[in-house]
Amino acid sequence: MPLRLSKATSNRRWYACLLAAVCGGLAGCAAPLPRLDPPLPAQWQHAVVAADPARPTDLHGWWHAFADPDLDALVDRALANNLDVAQAVERLRAVRTLHERAHARYLPALSARTHDAIDPDASASFLVAGFDASWELGLFGRAEGTRRESQGALDAGVADLRAARVSLVAEVVREWINLRTAQQQEQLLQRISQQRRQAWELLQTRQRLQLAPAAAVDQAQAAWAQAEAALAAPRQAADACMQQLAVLLGQNRPDPAWRQAGAPPELGAWRLDGTPAELLRTRPEIARAEADVLRSAGELALTRADLFPSIGLGASMVWATDINNNHRFSTTPNGIASLGPVIDIPLFDWGMRLAATHARAHELKASVLAYRQAVLQGVAEVETALGSLQQQRQREQQNTLAWQALQRADQAAQVRAGLQLGSPLDRIESRVAAEQAALELADARAAHSLAYVALFKALGGAPRPAPDAERAASPAADDATGAPH
Repeated sequence: MPLRLSKATSNRRWYACLLAAVCGGLAGCAAPLPRLDPPLPAQWQHAVVAADPARPTDLHGWWHAFADPDLDALVDRALANNLDVAQAVERLRAVRTLHERAHARYLPALSARTHDAIDPDASASFLVAGFDASWELGLFGRAEGTRRESQGALDAGVADLRAARVSLVAEVVREWINLRTAQQQEQLLQRISQQRRQAWELLQTRQRLQLAPAAAVDQAQAAWAQAEAALAAPRQAADACMQQLAVLLGQNRPDPAWRQAGAPPELGAWRLDGTPAELLRTRPEIARAEADVLRSAGELALTRADLFPSIGLGASMVWATDINNNHRFSTTPNGIASLGPVIDIPLFDWGMRLAATHARAHELKASVLAYRQAVLQGVAEVETALGSLQQQRQREQQNTLAWQALQRADQAAQVRAGLQLGSPLDRIESRVAAEQAALELADARAAHSLAYVALFKALGGAPRPAPDAERAASPAADDATGAPH
């Protein structure tokens, strides 16, 4: 037999469903998130200029292309001990702690209290104890606004940590390349100085034999003095690099092993398969701007919600006990309970709330524009790095050809000197020319390597977080900030 409901019962259920639908709609009626539409080109303008290895270069380990174990160890030590990264981790943990409790504002809350009360006629005093319960419903987009604001703050913390790691790795690799290059340049300049001194001594001997004028001797002495003076620049650069590396590794003095000269790291084969769209997932500055958009959207939702009443439920249970009563019999009941809605309606300050809403709307538009600017800046930095990489690679190739040619010329001069067909001074000059070409080649190789570092810094390349950092950050937030696209 089919179940039949009375018309009154049916109407009550319909009203209940309608009320539930209205409340559900009010709870999530925050404005939709803006579309960001990042201004990305379809592809990079500058072609990748390196030879193709067996597989593309890993964005999370791009410095391994130098194949330098000392550099790999330095990067690992810096990631473990750098103080800027440690600060970013602690700030992220602080933000995440607040994020995990952001929803508690819209959950039922219970508090206990006690206080003493005096009867207005000063004839009795009471000890009052009780419980207060409240539940803010988060209607009109308040709950969603709080969630957006909290998630935006968390995503910003994740982006800041990623930015600290990206900058740290790039700085360590850059300082290591500069250190080894300065040490190599110092060795080359020392050999040039020795050659200049030999030329000066040889001309002094010729002057005593009246085979060389005094002006030639003075010029040779000046050339030797200039070669000695040139040694100051690489020594100062090497000392500055070692001090900066110590700071990056969180220690108060450089390692003694760094003072031992070594060969500069040479860039091996690599390949970049990433597209401009990869910037949205890897570049921390873009992720930070996206988080700011989400946070601004949350603040706007909260100010819009402030234009409407704040609705919640409240309940209390209070017990009172006489402390001192001048009457024989108490007329006050021992316990009182209450239950009902709690409504806060803006009245005379509604204009200020409306102005705050308009201000937040403009701030949201500004954050969207800042996001677009961050994307454009990222694309420009990558394109600049790619162009610089191409130019520096060509510069290195030309300097290599020049050095090889001067090496062959020096070998020919050595053969002529051995056969006594050439002057020892000619041999010294050819040797100096070859060493100067080696200096220029070392500088070109360093510039090529630094352009490679700049490229992957612009791309946001950094190692994946350690397990502790992953637990400190939101698992989903490290791969996608959760902001709208």
